Amino acid sequence: MITIALAKGRTLEGILPLWTAANLPVPADLDDSRALVFEESSEQYGIVRFLLAKPADVPTYVSFGVADIGIVGKDVLIENPKDVYELLDLQAAQCKLCVAGRPEDKDTRPRRVATKYPRLADQYFRSQGVSVELVTLSGSIELAAVIGLADRIFDLVQTGATLAANGLVVFDEVLDVSARLIANRSSYRMKRNLVDEISRRITSVLAAEVGR
Repeated sequence: MITIALAKGRTLEGILPLWTAANLPVPADLDDSRALVFEESSEQYGIVRFLLAKPADVPTYVSFGVADIGIVGKDVLIENPKDVYELLDLQAAQCKLCVAGRPEDKDTRPRRVATKYPRLADQYFRSQGVSVELVTLSGSIELAAVIGLADRIFDLVQTGATLAANGLVVFDEVLDVSARLIANRSSYRMKRNLVDEISRRITSVLAAEVGR
């Protein structure tokens, strides 16, 4: 058996086409079921178990060995470092970590920043020589700027549609983010053939897409 932890939401939606193109086993209802654990039998891989988890929890499952490998955004790996191997940039679920806010606040000195990424936000604003108060939220970060809780938000931006719909604009692009394949250190030693085969298949698909 090999167990794979997948980040729900944007990351899962972004990597499923890549996973399918690599001819890797995947349950048919993985993206439209409320279940959190799926199993799929494969002649080559044996039993493949999928765990659907919140993005921030995926590295934890992998580091503790509950999952052998995982797929999660680079933003999560940097914000909450865990003792895992980062094997491959999947070049999927791509977005940018940005500083944004109301247009009228663009030329003012930031005072309060709302974010899901306090560690990364602190690093960024320190690098700019700016001292700010960080407000950590778990969702709808845009709302903090709309209602005046914060004069900046520090969050992921994919298309910019949510920002535009709420009258916000990007002030700075801080980090390019994409989904990454990670592995538990012990699992990588004990199941290296399986993990390397999965990596090889994905790499082949990525190479073919670049060559088009």
